[in-house]
Amino acid sequence: MKTAQLRNPCFRLRKSRIQGRGAFATRLIREGTCIVEYTGERISDDEAERRYDDDASDRHHTFLFAVESNVNIDGAVGGNEAAFINHSCDPNCEAVATDKRIYIHALRTIQPGTELTYDYRYARQGTTEAEARRIYPCRCGTAACRGTILAPEKKKKRKTTKK
Repeated sequence: MKTAQLRNPCFRLRKSRIQGRGAFATRLIREGTCIVEYTGERISDDEAERRYDDDASDRHHTFLFAVESNVNIDGAVGGNEAAFINHSCDPNCEAVATDKRIYIHALRTIQPGTELTYDYRYARQGTTEAEARRIYPCRCGTAACRGTILAPEKKKKRKTTKK
């Protein structure tokens, strides 16, 4: 993957214990700071399925961000360094959608040298927990780790009886 923009002054890419390369803060980043826009080619759902067929691979790997119905940003094509921000179940950043664009913001103050992460929260779409852990594993290593990069399972509502 080639990056199309200049280096971001807030972070540098280097080897990550979570996955491949990651983005690490080069300076103090205050809570609420907009760190970077997630850029890349805008593609349809059909093109995204063609490029990233989960059924044909043993493990999920994609640089896609859905911004609206049938519009996705593929950070692997014409994207920038934001595509290397890894997932964590206890993230220090969040992805914010604004005007059909994605921006990464600091959830809390981040110290220099800290890896930037956000919770990918991929849609489950009927995936069993065993499949989720096999195809969409999480390696964040936090105490809050769900074991998968998928969104948490929705809590089942308990039936209550009135007396």
